[in-house]
Amino acid sequence: MNTLDTSVILIVDDTPTNLEVLSEALTDAGFEVAVAINGESAIKQVEYDPPMLILLDVMMPGIDGFETCRRLKANPKTKDIPIIFMTALTETTDKVKGLSLGAVDYITKPFQQMEVLARVQIHVKLRQMSATLEEQNIRLQQEIKERTVAETALQKLTQELEQLVTERTQELSQSLHDLQQAQVQLVQSEKLVILGQLVAGIAHEINNPVNFIHANIYHVGHYTNNLLELLQFYEAQVTHFIPELQAKKEKIDLEFLREDLPKIISSMEIGTERISEIVKSLRNFSRHDEAEIKVVDIHEGIDSTLMILQNRLKPRPDYPAIQVFKEYGDLPPVECYAGKMNQVFMNILCNAIDALEKAIDDTNSSTLLPTIWIRTEVLGDDRIAIRIADNGSGMPEEVQQRVFDPFFTTKPTGKGTGLGMSISHQIVSEKQGGSLRCISSPGKGAEFVIEIPIRGKSSEVVTICHAIAETIVPQRSVGLISYERIKSA
Repeated sequence: MNTLDTSVILIVDDTPTNLEVLSEALTDAGFEVAVAINGESAIKQVEYDPPMLILLDVMMPGIDGFETCRRLKANPKTKDIPIIFMTALTETTDKVKGLSLGAVDYITKPFQQMEVLARVQIHVKLRQMSATLEEQNIRLQQEIKERTVAETALQKLTQELEQLVTERTQELSQSLHDLQQAQVQLVQSEKLVILGQLVAGIAHEINNPVNFIHANIYHVGHYTNNLLELLQFYEAQVTHFIPELQAKKEKIDLEFLREDLPKIISSMEIGTERISEIVKSLRNFSRHDEAEIKVVDIHEGIDSTLMILQNRLKPRPDYPAIQVFKEYGDLPPVECYAGKMNQVFMNILCNAIDALEKAIDDTNSSTLLPTIWIRTEVLGDDRIAIRIADNGSGMPEEVQQRVFDPFFTTKPTGKGTGLGMSISHQIVSEKQGGSLRCISSPGKGAEFVIEIPIRGKSSEVVTICHAIAETIVPQRSVGLISYERIKSA
């Protein structure tokens, strides 16, 4: 009974003999005993020092055992203490009444000592087990609460880690995209520099001898006319030709020579003019000497690009000629990076030609009249639009959404890098402060619309610099200070 050494049993009975007998028996069994002689004192004592179990007599003066039980069970501090009624009543209704009020058992008088001890020990153990279970339940609830808090914290940490991973992934994706863009820009810039140097060099080397030839053809034609006139004068003065001279005249077919030589000289002059135009187109296209923003004629850049692509526009054994219709509006001079804009025209026109050739290959039709339309117009007061359209096969929505992505191409391997349209979009949007968009649908061709401001980004800087110059520099000395000095200041 070591577990019951501190167990207190409260005996409530108005009969001293009953108190003595029960106290002696419980004390011998190892219990601590407290006594009360009526219900009122029992209630006060229980609230002050709660016992392990209460033996409660039913028939007592004042409030009886039933009322005492009801009050104890109504008090939150004492409602869990087991109560065993002690009574001489044997009616079932009395027992039911006591049990319904919350009692756990009945002991009938006169007492049987062994029965009392057995019932008390059973209910004390049940109370101890209940208390242990309650304590374990409290600990379990605390553990559940702690685990719930830990799981909540873990879930929050997991969400934070997932968010961190997502953000980091986005940062890495953006860094990769920026790196790809930088690589594309670097490669394209280097290519444009090399191409510009090559084209400018070739144009310069061709231009000098062509200019020399073209300039001298005029004099050759003049000299030839003089010689032919002199020969005609000699023929008019000579009445009899030497046979050898007559034979030579017939051999060289002098009359045909007189008629054809001026034509040859004229065609040579036209040819040198054509070469000069091509050289001029090459120089205009490369714009190697115009790395900064300049005021240029957009139509001139388009025409130069078409001149370079003339060989692809002509009829070939497998493809008919590509018709080009130009509907030029009345455009003002535009501030732009001329060389880069020419590169944009080149990329779009090359793609249009490729699309038309693919349409011919796919349809195996000779009825298709491949056509490119180029339209220009002024939009409002500060922008222009260049529209380049073709009547090829067009493109589906998913291709349109990716047409400006770096390294995206629908061309076979080895025929496209996927950089042309990406670079063109970058030039138009970032360099020129404009927009480049694609309008297309399957079977209805494609149209690329370029919109750029008439005044470039640098115009505002120039205006500000002029305003600063006029403000801080005396009027008489403004002309002596260059824009570069103002900009560096």
